[in-house]
Amino acid sequence: MAPQYKLHYFNFRGLGEFIRYLFAYGKIEFEDFRIDIQDSWGELKKTYPNEKLPLLEVDGQKLNQSTAIGRLLAKKVGLAGADDWEAARIDASVDDLNDLRTQFVAAAMHQDPATKANLLEKFGKEAVPLFFSRLEKQVKENNGYFVNGKLSWADLYLAAYSKTYDVFFPNIFEPYPALQGVIDKVHAEPNIKIWVEKRPETEF
Repeated sequence: MAPQYKLHYFNFRGLGEFIRYLFAYGKIEFEDFRIDIQDSWGELKKTYPNEKLPLLEVDGQKLNQSTAIGRLLAKKVGLAGADDWEAARIDASVDDLNDLRTQFVAAAMHQDPATKANLLEKFGKEAVPLFFSRLEKQVKENNGYFVNGKLSWADLYLAAYSKTYDVFFPNIFEPYPALQGVIDKVHAEPNIKIWVEKRPETEF
């Protein structure tokens, strides 16, 4: 009997979307349990380990931390690397992408409007060129993907978060054609394309 998967996350793409992409890529059925962050999360928060999401249930067992979830599913669908070294390089790429995402979220979610505007401006002028120029070089050196010229969960991670960056920074990937190429190739994957077309439409 196939495992029963239930993904707990908010009703937006955010940090849960690359996990949904992994399910879609592998044609794995899962329950997409979405929580309204405004109306429901305050009451539900204390019922979750570490009071954080995403959380994955597998036959009732619970796993939190997005990269742990991603790695688990990536292994299942063949996107975690062919050997230990390749897997480590993929993990390192995900860590780089997550470092950038963490800086972005700190700016985008700041409560003070003036500080938020300043932080987002700094992010766009400093963090984006620093990270994206390195990642662009990496993709060019690896034949159009993050590692060894083939699709991995690092590529899905970038593609899944790309639309959220675009909300705040339109055309952010225009100076980085190799990164845009990764995004396009991920979204051309038939099963991911089906998911993107049918998923709930959210701003972030």
